[in-house]
Amino acid sequence: MRAVLMLIFLTTTTPLAQAQWTIQTPTTADLRGIDNVGKGIAWASGTNGTVLRTEDAGYLWQRCTIPPGAEHLDFRGIQAFDANTAIVMSSGPGDQSRLYKTTDGCQTWTLLFTNPDKEGFWDAITFQDKNFGVLIGDPVDGKFFARQTADGGRTWRSFADDNALAASSPNAGIFAASNSSLFLPENPNYFFLIANTQGGSVLFESSFGTIPHCKNLGTNASPCPKDYLWSKLTTLPLGPISPSKGVFSVGVASNSDQDVTTAIVVGGDYLHPNDTAGTAAYSTDSRSWQAATTPPHGYRSSVAYDPKSKTWITVGPNGTDISTDDGRNWRPLHPTNNDAPDADQHWNALSLPYAVGPHGRIGILNPSALQPSKP
Repeated sequence: MRAVLMLIFLTTTTPLAQAQWTIQTPTTADLRGIDNVGKGIAWASGTNGTVLRTEDAGYLWQRCTIPPGAEHLDFRGIQAFDANTAIVMSSGPGDQSRLYKTTDGCQTWTLLFTNPDKEGFWDAITFQDKNFGVLIGDPVDGKFFARQTADGGRTWRSFADDNALAASSPNAGIFAASNSSLFLPENPNYFFLIANTQGGSVLFESSFGTIPHCKNLGTNASPCPKDYLWSKLTTLPLGPISPSKGVFSVGVASNSDQDVTTAIVVGGDYLHPNDTAGTAAYSTDSRSWQAATTPPHGYRSSVAYDPKSKTWITVGPNGTDISTDDGRNWRPLHPTNNDAPDADQHWNALSLPYAVGPHGRIGILNPSALQPSKP
């Protein structure tokens, strides 16, 4: 009896080690879009017109109705607002790039906008709130495609100084790997776009300012003295680019006033995912950049910041890395003995605590995997 009681004591008081990742595969589609709204609500998107939704923090994923005519589209970006409302972006040449919106929990969809440029290709979409959003794509007629909306996606107009987005070469472009080549913080006065040009990877900032020669900027738009103005800040220190190599994702940490405290970019060569050269850089002011001293251990397609633990996390096909010193040094986040051996791998995009990847792969990161930093 004494031995039995001791066994019961040990069983009830010794905590069980938890897995870092909960892995699910609710679909066979390749997933690249993920957006965590909060309060248990998240949306994901991918190939073959696939859109998924959860209302219980990922315990169950609902397969949404496919938008009309989207059975063969690749939904690489999704922007969600609540359990009922989301906008999904497909990426593809010409009219294969489209925007659809649902307001009834993905039972029905409305086609908002179709790419008007035969040679165009959309790469990312994101919103600051339910009204203001930005859509970007590869260059058309020598300059990067950029549109903004102030009415929740019903209408889209050009920026006043689109010429500032001139591409330096015919091979310039933006990678549509994770819908994170564009970052809009809560501060309404600026946002960032990363791109790859002949001179290397660059970061554009768009800040709200006065337009020297104001003009009517679109249907039903009256002339106004201010708009978002683009400026190329710097070439990012990630080395030369190629059709498969460059910068893929940007993330920003902000203070209580929504001022940039740290900005991180990640990338690499997706055809050589184990190469570590040019995989990460950091900045404390978004203008002067330095390559990571200890880079992530391979190509990375998405980066995100966890403010609770003050930890950066970046993912890719060959693994996951974290940084607790604002991007200067990265170390692998290896699976525990309770995880599958590849639990840290095969990821395309992040919206913490979620990650998505090929073949319907969805991961939910256990909060204990990122321990809060010491004060």
